[in-house]
Amino acid sequence: MAEEKKESWLNYLALTTVILAVCATLSTFKGGGYSTRSVMSQSQASDQWAFFQSKSVKSYIYEMQKDKLELELKGFGSKVPAGLAEEYRSKIDGYGKKITKYEEEKGQIQKEAKRFESIRDEAQKHGQAFGIAVIFLQIAILLSSIAALIKKKYVWLLGCAIGVVGVVYFVDGFFLFF
Repeated sequence: MAEEKKESWLNYLALTTVILAVCATLSTFKGGGYSTRSVMSQSQASDQWAFFQSKSVKSYIYEMQKDKLELELKGFGSKVPAGLAEEYRSKIDGYGKKITKYEEEKGQIQKEAKRFESIRDEAQKHGQAFGIAVIFLQIAILLSSIAALIKKKYVWLLGCAIGVVGVVYFVDGFFLFF
């Protein structure tokens, strides 16, 4: 009779070990997916920030050119020929429009870069939860294996308790309730 009780809990031990192993495998898989998403989003955000910087440099160059032309025109005073003054004003207006265009584009680029950073941050949160789940689930699997070898129920129960923590983090990886 005592032999059957041992057999009974050993069957449960095997079942819980399989469940923990499946959760650990899925946690590893999902964590890896979120890690990849995080890296890709960071790369895309970096590309957007580089694009933002290039627009800033172009805008600055046009601002400098516009300022230079304005100073030159001012330096001529009333001595500037009418046709030349109009050409200066036309160039200054053209540079002003380009500066405005680049500033608008920078706003859109900045918004996109921040969107990618937000995706990265969210993916990191999910990935972290799955990573913690893997740690607890692996420890639980280890304790279950040791319990099976030495046939000690309390070691299995300790593994189950740690496994529950791992499963909670596994679920948290999907829903982020912590």
